[in-house]
Amino acid sequence: MKIEFKKVPQNPKEFSSSLDSVEIEGTFCKISQSLVKIDAVLKGNTQINCCRCGITDTIALNEDANFLLSDGIYKEDSKSEDLVIEIDNNTIDFDEIIQSELESIKSDYYLCENCSHDDSEFQKEF
Repeated sequence: MKIEFKKVPQNPKEFSSSLDSVEIEGTFCKISQSLVKIDAVLKGNTQINCCRCGITDTIALNEDANFLLSDGIYKEDSKSEDLVIEIDNNTIDFDEIIQSELESIKSDYYLCENCSHDDSEFQKEF
């Protein structure tokens, strides 16, 4: 699902978009001329590799996805703690947001069930 930045309403609007077996549901609205607030939940299943043994495992997702989208380069006006994603083509692409969130989840350190109970020595990087 795509929407032009200038067509985003001031009042929160519900949305739902899916990519493969992952869905994002929530609301979005414009909070300033160049910022859109998204409050959503990422649900579904995705495959992830164990960082220790390398096997592929399927995990269930139920992650909050709350952030701001900026139309162009974001110039910090205040000390906001929200994550800001810069959009450079004036179009919000929810499939791209799902893909980005999945890549972020996959980059986290993950241990499969077997490795999480294995107390043997292994090399750690710091």
